[in-house]
Amino acid sequence: MGRKFFVGGNWKCNGTIEEVKKIVTMLNEAEVPSQDVVEVVVSPPFVFLPVVKSLLRPDFHVAAQNCWVGKGGAFTGEVSAKMLVNLGITWVILGHSERRLVLGESNEFVGDKVAYALSQGLKVIACVGETLEQRESGSTTVVVAAQTKAIAVTYFATVHKVNCAFLKKSGDRVSNWSNVVLAYEPVWAIGTGKVATPTQAQEVHSELRKWLQENAGAEVAASTRIIYGGSVNGANCKELAIQPDVDGFLNCRELKLAGGNGNGNGSDRAVVRLWFRKLEGRKVW
Repeated sequence: MGRKFFVGGNWKCNGTIEEVKKIVTMLNEAEVPSQDVVEVVVSPPFVFLPVVKSLLRPDFHVAAQNCWVGKGGAFTGEVSAKMLVNLGITWVILGHSERRLVLGESNEFVGDKVAYALSQGLKVIACVGETLEQRESGSTTVVVAAQTKAIAVTYFATVHKVNCAFLKKSGDRVSNWSNVVLAYEPVWAIGTGKVATPTQAQEVHSELRKWLQENAGAEVAASTRIIYGGSVNGANCKELAIQPDVDGFLNCRELKLAGGNGNGNGSDRAVVRLWFRKLEGRKVW
């Protein structure tokens, strides 16, 4: 059975309550393939999570854009995994490049956050990706491998309570990888209008899957979804989607307030319908 296609929308720090309600209406009216073949997750800002959760169609899911690395407490401005679970939120985005680069979150810190979120019952969209300087220096594979290793090793050690040095290379040690989606987002393509070519995206996704096979086992590598993020739009999504190791998108254009004019009018709805209609050409559907 093929990997279920994944379409995620990261709304980032955008929107008002009126705009959020309009885009939820737009999404609710979208013509979307069955949830048996595509999983749709939208990620509004924290303050809008309850309203989106209450209004969004039941076959779509809601993600938070971040959560704290551990239990709640004296951490002003943070939101704990327990709070998200209490709200009925099932997904969280962790390790986004904006938090890595702007807020200084290290690979190890992101790995700890992923491990804790999973331990609390959340599913995780774990982001990795290189800067333009790193790509031009030829270190893309090294960078994303290090980011993935920090997520994987920390996760293994926390969940299984063992010394990382003694972990065996077998797929069954990570059965909960079904709750993790890896998102490759080249930093140089996020919000810039630039996009990795289908060949470039496939190359990195293939390397990530190879890393999983070598370090987590063939079963994990074959089943884990690796999605692409970075200026995806209705014009390029189909060509990207047909790549064998591209299992979906984490997008901040067509599935957020900036995708269209934000007024929830007919042209906005047409953008979403176009998005899903183009994806229907993917061979696994």
